[in-house]
Amino acid sequence: MSDTTAPTRTEPSPLAQLARAGFLDRYTAGTRSLYEYDLDVFFGWCTDQGLDPLDARRPHLEAFGRWLMNERRNGARSTCRRLQTIRSFYRLAVADEIIDRDPTILLRMPRWHVDRSTIAYLDPQQVGRLLRVAEAMSPAHHALVALMAMLGLRVSEVCGIDIEDLAEDALGYVVLTARRKGGKVSRMPVPVPLLRIVEKARDGRTTGPLILTRAGNRQNRRGAYDWFKRALKRAGLPEDAHPHTLRHAAISALVNAGVPMHEAQEFAGHTDIRTTAHYYHRPLTLDQHGAHVTARVFATAA
Repeated sequence: MSDTTAPTRTEPSPLAQLARAGFLDRYTAGTRSLYEYDLDVFFGWCTDQGLDPLDARRPHLEAFGRWLMNERRNGARSTCRRLQTIRSFYRLAVADEIIDRDPTILLRMPRWHVDRSTIAYLDPQQVGRLLRVAEAMSPAHHALVALMAMLGLRVSEVCGIDIEDLAEDALGYVVLTARRKGGKVSRMPVPVPLLRIVEKARDGRTTGPLILTRAGNRQNRRGAYDWFKRALKRAGLPEDAHPHTLRHAAISALVNAGVPMHEAQEFAGHTDIRTTAHYYHRPLTLDQHGAHVTARVFATAA
């Protein structure tokens, strides 16, 4: 007979539930659902350990990370993302004075690496071909593809655009106020080539959704995915591409054109610049090595 006693299951305290609700209230739609699931997993683990989430210490959280990888078989990247959610939860709990110390300080995060060769990618010529095919399908198809490719918007963000979100500013720029992932709002200029495409999709309308189905309803994510896949097939492009591939192509185009990484990050709306770095495809040649800059600077000074 074993002397080992299983931990007594402890349900999260009312204060922990309050902290959870306050954290989730900051987010909407898909982001909220994702974070809610992350917290469900963490709170469930705490219950099994006989631990109230607000009593957790750094060793507990590192044990949770090992459990995610060893028991749930989460990859290093997924585990890191879940721990980032937990870190944000505790930081807000400290800011709200629910707890007086952050247990995620010095928390060790799993290391992970993205094999860029496995990421679906369309080069500028392929994006151009897709735009031509989409134009032949309908103005709405054309606008959907163009907004994802030229503004780097996610498919759900494009589907959510209303005509009222387009306005001219004091300098004469047509500006799109886009509702982004996580409830963020950003103002983006609409360049003339894109504006022409958008105007055809608008077709004289002054209100309502910009991207309409044939039935006259707002296009949704599922329908937009189907539109994209049909255009992709007609264009003879790689089958593994998906709507997010156009966002990938947009950010990669900026980086490959020499736009500084922090500006590409701002364009993409990435919180972490490491996410932007994953889009970097152009290999540096010896002519581009930083040693040329340092040698020129110091040799000139010598």
